Amino acid sequence: MKKTVFFVLLACLTISNVLFAGGQKESDDPNAPITINYWTHEDPNRTKLEKRYIEEFETAHPNVTINRVVNSSSKMKELILTAFAANQGPDIFNIPIEDEYSYIVNQRVAPVNLEAIGIKNNKELANRYIPNVLDSVYMDGQYYGLPLELTNWCIYVNKNVFKDAGLNPDKDYPKTWEEMASVSEKLTIHDGQIVTRRGFDFRYPYYLVSMLPMVEQLGGKLISDDGKKAIINDEAWIAFFDYMRAWGPAGKNLGSPTYTNARKLFNSNNNDIGMAMSGLYQIGRIKSDNPGFYDSGNWMVVPYPVFENAVRDVACNYYGHYLMVNAQKSNRQQQVSWEFIKYMLSHPEEYLEEVGIIQPTKKLMSSKTFTSMPYSDVFANDMAKSHMVYYGENSAKLQELVGEAVESVMHLGRSSEQALELLRAKSQEILDR
Repeated sequence: MKKTVFFVLLACLTISNVLFAGGQKESDDPNAPITINYWTHEDPNRTKLEKRYIEEFETAHPNVTINRVVNSSSKMKELILTAFAANQGPDIFNIPIEDEYSYIVNQRVAPVNLEAIGIKNNKELANRYIPNVLDSVYMDGQYYGLPLELTNWCIYVNKNVFKDAGLNPDKDYPKTWEEMASVSEKLTIHDGQIVTRRGFDFRYPYYLVSMLPMVEQLGGKLISDDGKKAIINDEAWIAFFDYMRAWGPAGKNLGSPTYTNARKLFNSNNNDIGMAMSGLYQIGRIKSDNPGFYDSGNWMVVPYPVFENAVRDVACNYYGHYLMVNAQKSNRQQQVSWEFIKYMLSHPEEYLEEVGIIQPTKKLMSSKTFTSMPYSDVFANDMAKSHMVYYGENSAKLQELVGEAVESVMHLGRSSEQALELLRAKSQEILDR
């Protein structure tokens, strides 16, 4: 309890220091100095790009100062939540849509200022993007965010690790989840109970993005179509939990949330991870982190696996990081915030080339810049078979509950049936509130 209180106090102190200027009442004079605070998750390649955009924007608008604050994705979610609870939220922020959606529902963010971004009406805005991308930020006739990136995950394969285990990566990469388990067993190296090389591991704690599609492949759902019932198709959920039990330390000991994120290890090519789940952006990070590995041709990207007895061919869910503006800020702060967002988003091809993130406009997705990128076809084909991650008002809490259930069968020895009943009860309680 004391640790929790300390973290909240520390977060509040950090917020106060960063936002002191942002908490001041801004002048309505369009020429008066103004400070805009922009909070976002860390990404070295994007930081380099956005620092330049900030300099260019400030040069064109000498009275504007943009403070860009970064942190890890998980810590940024906590900081933003604490900041808004204290009515000290940043002017602009972005986190995954499953965490952002509640800010829309609770009217904490402002509608997109169409005039500030040079758009005539909602129809024109929607027509700029591929279908359904803006659905998650639409409510009561208005849009409440613009996508900084739309991301789905495929499987990155280290060919060196496959060859070291006597496998042919081009033929033996897993197409099904059953093959993923068997191939990973061949790639994994144990030192007693300690895993020194994993064949593959999941993207914990992004359970709704990376694991819920496995349940959907088997015919299950998290929430019924009418939004009233939690946990659809027990058989599908139990089969999924059985798979995760066999994967974890209590089973074949192939991976666990306690190990370093597989994506973070992949670029180093240190013979400690064979496959990792990540987005198109990972390619740019391989190139910047380890140019020799990038140029070697000893890595590739393959589609998200499907169960052998799948009833639906569903790929990994995609999620969006949407740029949103704090509704508590003055009209002028909101206006300048949307103008700066417009400027950042006017460089979609550069974001793609330098950072590997997709701003899902129709123009970009059909451009030579996108279609000529390595493995862009793998990501595009998987995206066509997937859908936006569940982003209901309670999505962040539901993701936490799914995570608890998964980790209970992996680490606590809980049966799949027990995990399912606890997940159902807790999830239904949330829906019934």
